[in-house]
Amino acid sequence: MSTTNRQILLASRPTGEPGTDNFKLVSTPVPTVADGQVLVRNHYLSLDPYMRGRMNEGKSYATPQPLGEVMIGGTVGEVVESRNAHFAVGDKVVGMGGWQEYQLVDANQRGVLQKVDTTHVPLSAYLGAVGMPGVTGWYGLVKIIDPKPGETVVVSAASGAVGGAVGQLAKVRGARAVGIAGGADKCRYVVEELGFDACIDYKQHGDVKSLSAALKGECPDGIDGYFENVGGMILDAVMHRANPFSRVAMCGMIAGYNGEPIPMSAPQLILVNRMKIEGFIVSEHMAVWPEALKELGTLVATGKLKYRESVAQGLDSAPEAFLGLLKGRNFGKQLVKLI
Repeated sequence: MSTTNRQILLASRPTGEPGTDNFKLVSTPVPTVADGQVLVRNHYLSLDPYMRGRMNEGKSYATPQPLGEVMIGGTVGEVVESRNAHFAVGDKVVGMGGWQEYQLVDANQRGVLQKVDTTHVPLSAYLGAVGMPGVTGWYGLVKIIDPKPGETVVVSAASGAVGGAVGQLAKVRGARAVGIAGGADKCRYVVEELGFDACIDYKQHGDVKSLSAALKGECPDGIDGYFENVGGMILDAVMHRANPFSRVAMCGMIAGYNGEPIPMSAPQLILVNRMKIEGFIVSEHMAVWPEALKELGTLVATGKLKYRESVAQGLDSAPEAFLGLLKGRNFGKQLVKLI
């Protein structure tokens, strides 16, 4: 086992678009394990859009990432030293280990570290399809959109870890799933591998009118549910095709993560169509996680829920991979392999 723990800290807060200079790579000694504690060697780090919001100092749903501290992030790994009766060396675990190679955990704190079974589900999947992104998709679809058989559900960022799960879960429930993604390759993947009924390449549409027309073509009966990851022009186009009593799960607004305003062109449609629009943060709904993870785990283990991973190699690659994620360069779930 190495005696050095490499970490990436938030060095400064970005103004507008973030850059690699906002991060700092440091080396520290691997911490000593005390009674009740567990030392985890992280194998994979999850990179997610929410991290961009945490880099800001302004008001949000969560406390800003402190400067000079390890960047927040979900991790999966292996227990390499334990002084806690509930965890043994070799246990595979998931937690919020952050952007670092080793994580020291007070394992007496309930829920901080969870053991996972890798017999039928790969370890990395616990950061994606059977982890926070999968549960995020499950909650927005099942608890907010609640699709009925025959209804149409539209999903933005459909090739990503969250969006891909939403469409497949909608299909399981008998709904029609239409994705929106950037580029022909991503759209092909969404339809041919994930099983969506259709996918629209937003890069082929320069304005709301054009994108709305494409949505009309793929959603001839209108849109009953929309899972929102992006905002901006895509949300406007969906609003113009929304049915009466349609439901919108507001998960992310990546179009405004660098502080840009996100005006809505026709908010009156919320009233005209008697729409339900609900924002949610999945960590505030821990009571449903067991139900969600049971379905997601079963679907992945039986090959009925497909997913793809973009894997950057080594902790050093995390900042560039994260910046690429914010620009849509990833294909599926963005991970960093740490070992």
